[in-house]
Amino acid sequence: MKKGRRVVITGMGAVTAVGNNVKEFWKNILEGKNGIDYITKFNPEFSKVKIAAEVKNFNYDSYSIDAIRKNRVDLFSQYSLVASKEALKEANFNWQSNDSDPFRRGVLIGSGIGGLTVIQSAAQDGRHLGHNTVKMQPLFIPKVISNMGAANVSIAFNFKGHVVSPISACSSGSHAIGDAYRLIKDDYLDVAIAGGTESSVIDFGICSFSALTALNSSNDINRSSIPFDKERKGFVMGEGAGVLMMEDLESAQRRNATILGEIVGYESFSDAHHITAPTGEGIIHAMNSLFLNYNLQKHEVGHINAHGTSTILNDKTETEAIKSTFNEHAYKISISGIKSMIGHCLGAAGGIEAIATVLALRDQVAPPTINYRVKDPELDLDYTTNEKKALNTKYAISNSLAFGGHSVSLLFKKWD
Repeated sequence: MKKGRRVVITGMGAVTAVGNNVKEFWKNILEGKNGIDYITKFNPEFSKVKIAAEVKNFNYDSYSIDAIRKNRVDLFSQYSLVASKEALKEANFNWQSNDSDPFRRGVLIGSGIGGLTVIQSAAQDGRHLGHNTVKMQPLFIPKVISNMGAANVSIAFNFKGHVVSPISACSSGSHAIGDAYRLIKDDYLDVAIAGGTESSVIDFGICSFSALTALNSSNDINRSSIPFDKERKGFVMGEGAGVLMMEDLESAQRRNATILGEIVGYESFSDAHHITAPTGEGIIHAMNSLFLNYNLQKHEVGHINAHGTSTILNDKTETEAIKSTFNEHAYKISISGIKSMIGHCLGAAGGIEAIATVLALRDQVAPPTINYRVKDPELDLDYTTNEKKALNTKYAISNSLAFGGHSVSLLFKKWD
């Protein structure tokens, strides 16, 4: 077993298509609320894809983050700031006091793309006005670069330690959480805000992924994001942010913080095979390494929050990887695909899904995979279809796979 300090979760923050805070998000997830609807953020007249899982009713100014004005940050940074403030508030962590060393406080928030809205705006201005005459936004660079999802949180809340933004496409949020876990466990940090953020529901984002033929173009809000269903044909774009407030157990206990869960393992590997078609080797090696490195038996895992994108290859590969890892026990694991409700949030997916995994353990309930209708004979595990399901387990895994072959498994433990 890998030794080191124990790392616990004391706060969480979420901005999603089914709620702009964790309480609302979790309530709607358990009720199987579908956050996918027709696009309102732009006119999708010329797009094959006309649906997405948009963040709704989001008003950054109402959150009173005085250090960072709205006009100075792109939407993906706004999402990370709001989610981080919620996590800090739930953790009852006073970032303005002198009770902790700010250089022992880190921020790791990943983003797959960064400031896509600003990129699109600048490109449109350049096309219409000519790049030699257009007056470029003075803050274009600090708005667009992917590290600002983490950097702005550091500035707003006085976290001066290790501040980085892992960029690994759809596994960015999970890499951020895993790296924060190791930094705290190995005594480089005492506290970290970690997760992912993304604001990709704009015409540039939708049309780009549509051109890649990655998105479902049926435009049926109830039959488009259908992980593990035989009729799956692509994912639905989502957006938002999900972050965890993580800290050393002794630090949390000194503050009398309420502990929501514990992270006890993190493994990250790569398929090194193809940019979009996983072999499953990376995620198999990641899950197996959890058991090799953390003194855990496979039968102790009772829940997996699957990456479950609703693409033909991903869902088949992940199912086969779970079978290969767990053998007969695979059929006793309750698997959830919450992208059926919130779409695929790219770099934010791992952060949001880590929240769902921690809460599944806390409340001992597996969220549903909604709109599942047609069984695929090759995909025959317990995907917790359409209704939530009671759990009886101490351990759960959250998986992330990404373009480029990135494969991440996070292992969480119920807090007793």
